[in-house]
Amino acid sequence: NFLPYRLVVAASLVSQATARTYSTKYGIGIAEWRVIAQLGEFNTMTAKQIGERSHMHKTKVSRAVATLTRKKMLAKRANRDDKREAFLSLSPIGLEVYESIAPAAQALSQRMFGEVSAEDRAAFERVLDTVTARAAVLADTGAELPD
Repeated sequence: NFLPYRLVVAASLVSQATARTYSTKYGIGIAEWRVIAQLGEFNTMTAKQIGERSHMHKTKVSRAVATLTRKKMLAKRANRDDKREAFLSLSPIGLEVYESIAPAAQALSQRMFGEVSAEDRAAFERVLDTVTARAAVLADTGAELPD
C-alpha cells in the first residue's frame, strides 16, 4: 500500500506497454519517446526544459537527445545567448515518428481504462492531479503539507 511504490509500478507497466508501440518500429526507448512527446507538444525546448517538464534526470535526457540526433529525429539550433545549450525541435523525420506514435499511444491509454466508467476515470484523473501537485510542493520545498 506504499503509494510511491504503487505509482512507480503502474508507471513502469504503462511505459512498457506503450514502448511496444515504438521500440521495434523506430528503435527508440522510453526516454527517447518522452523527448519526442515533449517536443511534439511544445515544439522548441532546451534539454533542460525537457528534463524539468518530464521529470527526467539530465543524463537521461542528454542520452536520449544524442540518440535522437543520431537517428536524425531532432533538429538543433544553437542558443546565441548561452553557447552551452541548444534549442531542440523535431526534424521532419521526428515529426513523422511523433505523428505516428502519439495516436497509437492515446489509443492504448484508452484501452488501459477498459471497463472503467467515465465518472471513475474523471475521479481518478482529479485525484492524480491533486497527488501530483502535492508531491511537487513537497519535492520542491521539502515542507510537509497540512492534512
